Amino acid sequence: MTTSEYAVGTIAACAFAAVLYKVVNSGPVMSALQSLVEDALDAEF
Repeated sequence: MTTSEYAVGTIAACAFAAVLYKVVNSGPVMSALQSLVEDALDAEF
């Protein structure tokens, strides 16, 4: 790939990471993840 293709790919990866960060840190997702972890820790074996 040429340098410009690397630059576009890097920008796209950073944009995707930023969107993913916003989604994961949103209220509903955070509470769902917290609930999932709490349920997993409270599971009986």
